[in-house]
Amino acid sequence: MSANNLTRDEARERARLLNVSSYEVNLDLTVGDATFAARTTVRFTCTEPGASTFIELIAPTVRSVTLNGRSLDPAEVYEANRIALSDLAEVNELEVVADCAYSKTGEGLHRFVDPVDSAVYLYTQFETYDAHRMYACFDQPDLKAVFHLSVVAPAGWTCISNGRRLESTDAEAQRTFWLFDATPVISTYITALVAGPYHEVRDHHDGIDLGLYCRQSLAEFLDPDELLTITKAGFDFYHRVFDYRYPFDKYDQLFVPEFNAGAMENAGCVTFLEDYVFRAKVTEARRERRAETILHEMAHMWFGDLVTMRWWDDLWLNESFATFMSVLAQVAATRFTNGWTTFANAEKGWAYRQDQLSSTHPIVADAPDMDAVRTNFDGITYAKGASVLKQLVAWVGQEEFLAGLRSYFRRYEYANTSLRDLLDELENASGRDLSVWSADWLETTGANTLRARFETDSSGLFTAFDLVQEPASSPPTASRTLRPHRVAIGLYDRASDGSLLRRERIELDVVGALTEIPKLVGARRPDLILINDDDLTYAKIRLDDRSLATLIDSIGTIRDSLPRTLCWAAAWDMTRDAELAARDYVALVLSGVDAEDDIGVVQSLLAKAQLTIDTYGDPANRLGALRALSARAEELLATAEPGSDLQLVYATTVAHAEEPDQVARVRAVFEGAEIIDGLALDTELRWTLLIQLVARGVYGVTEIEAELARDPTATGEKRAATARSARPTAEAKAVAWAAVMESDKLSNHLLVATMGGFWMPGQDELTRPYVDRYFGEIGRIWRTRTFDTAQTITQMLFPAAIIEPETVEAVDAYLADQEPVPALRRALVEGRDGLVRALRARAKDVEAAAAAAAAAGS
Repeated sequence: MSANNLTRDEARERARLLNVSSYEVNLDLTVGDATFAARTTVRFTCTEPGASTFIELIAPTVRSVTLNGRSLDPAEVYEANRIALSDLAEVNELEVVADCAYSKTGEGLHRFVDPVDSAVYLYTQFETYDAHRMYACFDQPDLKAVFHLSVVAPAGWTCISNGRRLESTDAEAQRTFWLFDATPVISTYITALVAGPYHEVRDHHDGIDLGLYCRQSLAEFLDPDELLTITKAGFDFYHRVFDYRYPFDKYDQLFVPEFNAGAMENAGCVTFLEDYVFRAKVTEARRERRAETILHEMAHMWFGDLVTMRWWDDLWLNESFATFMSVLAQVAATRFTNGWTTFANAEKGWAYRQDQLSSTHPIVADAPDMDAVRTNFDGITYAKGASVLKQLVAWVGQEEFLAGLRSYFRRYEYANTSLRDLLDELENASGRDLSVWSADWLETTGANTLRARFETDSSGLFTAFDLVQEPASSPPTASRTLRPHRVAIGLYDRASDGSLLRRERIELDVVGALTEIPKLVGARRPDLILINDDDLTYAKIRLDDRSLATLIDSIGTIRDSLPRTLCWAAAWDMTRDAELAARDYVALVLSGVDAEDDIGVVQSLLAKAQLTIDTYGDPANRLGALRALSARAEELLATAEPGSDLQLVYATTVAHAEEPDQVARVRAVFEGAEIIDGLALDTELRWTLLIQLVARGVYGVTEIEAELARDPTATGEKRAATARSARPTAEAKAVAWAAVMESDKLSNHLLVATMGGFWMPGQDELTRPYVDRYFGEIGRIWRTRTFDTAQTITQMLFPAAIIEPETVEAVDAYLADQEPVPALRRALVEGRDGLVRALRARAKDVEAAAAAAAAAGS
């Protein structure tokens, strides 16, 4: 267990003992570059006068601690990030004065210096357990309080927090004093401070003051019209379906540098990864994902901020709800009406991958302490939870679900709840008993498989039709539960124009191993039977032979994007499960991608084809398959509409070519010797091409530094870091490794960027020696770095690219000989699972090649 931890039992006892009324936090941000001054006054009551407890704080220096007028010696009461408090009164006032440290890891109060103009920018990130890096607090979600914040900042800065700026005055030369309105009752993890010379755009909608912020050097790229359009549509939608007004004073959205996540739902002060400020052309899919993130964080204002989980066991519900509602809002209230297609392609794909790892866990995960909570920020918590929530909505009915939410918000406003509280409201609204549903879906692991079993007569009519449900097949530890499903089945036929059209759709409850469907008896067998049409449930689907043949021959002729995506997903899942050879999946993509009109799916398919070639395919076939992929992308690039999203996606795919003649063309495009009509060689595309050319050995340090001189921004620094580590030389790998593993000087984003270029495809001979080094040094990383940093390094530097039995043996040896902390053990086990899956898929691909050769020779 790490030093900075809190157990569930400790939190429960503290919540039983204390009721916190208010925090008064005074910060001075003018005392230096490394630390800031923090004075915290906490007022709280104790149900058992004379009892003892503790309050959390991480600070290099604690200057004073005063409890009820009694001075406590920091040397005696402050240890292991906790201040011991004894002999509490019924009514208490605690004052803590400390020097706290700025962060460069994205945890607590992060400090960033813009390389463009040397301006300093700050922002906070407190989820799940980092508020006490900025001020002393009882850092758990169910000890809510009112927060009063004041800040002394350098002149010229803007300060933004949860409450409205009550006033800002010149305190003295070169300093400004900022005072904020008191917040409603909220949890520590959603308090916030953002400070610096931020560019600001203000607006209002339906009585809500709106703000947008970004760094000054990004101001020219901020697109407030689109951001505010999505924001206003979101408020209108949530006000309508929740029937509960936005609960906070104003709504600011801030794009901040070096953010560790996509965004964070601080009450009225939402922070976003500034990559969402687009410096160059991006596809509509990227804009769609930004809109989803905006709507996701907005949903949290009600579910998470207004009504908050009691403890982190219900973290999944917090995130799953926001994900589900954001897609519902996208489809109903914005131009991104294909949101459920993206959900099926992205979120559900993530969920299925995570749920087939040895580390899978129930959606309602046991969270005995904060280390376990941090570890479970994963695809189960977010993506599977949201997928199952979508199934719950289908099970109870969407209108009934929303009615239950409206009752839930009114009953529990500003309070803390558990899952049972929500289920009670949904049961009352729908009339369905959800106790069995909850146990089967939320307390089990793995994904069931659904397949059709049927018989036909000589004329092709069904004489029997059943839906078979199988228990989860992987991992071996997955639950054997057969779950209740609300599912749709679509029957698709070829039309006269060659397209596949849905002839019939039936929706039903599936319970148990076998569900008879008498309604389909007498129906004509279609060309494609699509189980889980409309993607209502969470399950792996398998296609019958005729449906699979139809898919392989005509997947691009399915007119609607969602059923098409479900078919693509089934083929991808079969490839990962070594049921479909990698070469066959790649061939399917190459033959059908040109008919795909959803740009997000096109991007995903081409990326999966690349991954399949590098990871799941026979290494002996790698260069040939990659050449075919690049050649197909070149063909499609030549016919793509100039300036279109498709043109950009195909150009990016071509950039990954490795054959000399194809690489030469990429170089010609980069150097301007070949002009492609409509393709803007903007900053981002130049870096994409350059990094790939560097990885092929075409360019080196000179060209990297020249490009950085063209783009001397924070993003340019990140791209250059990736390019340097991508160079195919032993020296480059050694320098990158040392920068990550032997020093803690890199900020969180430069650390990730450096690791992003290390394990490049085709560089196995250079990187293989780092397998042993990884296992020799990873334990030290967990002893010397923060949790988030150690976890990121473990995952990104895991030797997943060295797909060999010897790498699996190295993982096994480490796990057997060492005693890794749970989070490290989990990351290593997940990496091992990926290697084993890849080896199995490669064997399938080799087998398919041998079978094809034998058939050709017979």
